[in-house]
Amino acid sequence: MDPADTAAVRALKNKPPGTVGELRAILGLLSYYRQYIRDFSRIASPLYDMLKAPLKIEHQPKKGNQKQNNNLRKCVDTYRNLFIFSMENMRNNKLKDIRTAWKHSRFFFGKNKVMIVALGKGDTDEYKDNLHKVTRYLRGEVGILFTNKTKDEVQDFCDSLKVQDLSICSYSTALPFLSAVGSPSCLRVETLLKDHQVCKEGDVLTPEQARILKLFAIEMAEFKVQIKCMWNSETSEFEMFAEEEPVQDEDVEEEDDDAE
Repeated sequence: MDPADTAAVRALKNKPPGTVGELRAILGLLSYYRQYIRDFSRIASPLYDMLKAPLKIEHQPKKGNQKQNNNLRKCVDTYRNLFIFSMENMRNNKLKDIRTAWKHSRFFFGKNKVMIVALGKGDTDEYKDNLHKVTRYLRGEVGILFTNKTKDEVQDFCDSLKVQDLSICSYSTALPFLSAVGSPSCLRVETLLKDHQVCKEGDVLTPEQARILKLFAIEMAEFKVQIKCMWNSETSEFEMFAEEEPVQDEDVEEEDDDAE
C-alpha cells in the first residue's frame, strides 16, 4: 500500500484535535466515510458527547411579575411594617374603599405565588430576615399591607371595616331559586302562594338560599378584614396574630392572576 494513501490517517493518529473546531472538522471528515466503518455511531459517540455543552435553563420572570417583585421589595425597604390580612366575603368595591382611605400605605392583593417568590419562600432565599415566615400565610384570599402605622392603628382600622352585606347573586329574578328551595310560586307573576321558611338558624346556607336572601335584601354576610401576622423592617421581628397554623410550604410557581 502506498504510504501516501494512509498519510492522512497517520496524521490524525499522531495529532489528536486540541480544540472544539478541530474536533468538529475531524468528525465531519469521518462521517463522510461512515458507511465503510462498522459501528461508526458507537465508536464516535464519545467524540460527539464532547461537543455537548451542559444545558442551562434559566426561567426568566415575566415582565409583569418582575415589576411586581420590584414594587414589593421597594415597599419592604420603604415602609416600617408589613401585615398579612385576610378578607371574608370580599367585595371589589370594599377593597377599593380601603385603598382610598389609606392612601398613605400600599396594598397588594392577588398573585400569592408571585409575592412568595418576591419576598422569599425559605430562609435561604428570603429578601430580608424572617420574611419567609410571612410568606407561609400567603394562601387563599389574603393580601399584603405595607404601612408606617402601628399595630394598634392597623387593628383598629380593620375592626372599623366590619359591615353586614348581601350575599353575591347575579340574577334579577327569584323564580328559579324559589323553586329550588321548594317554595310554591306562580310562573307568570313571581308571587309566593303561601309562607315558606327559607332557612333555619344555625344551618349552613346553600347557594340558592343565599341568593333568595339577597333578592329580599336580607343581609346575612359579614365583610371583615382580619390581620394574620406582621413583620417589622427595622427589627426583622415576626409576630403571628391568627390562631390557625400557616399552610405548610409547597412548590411555588408563577401564575397569571390580577394583582395589586
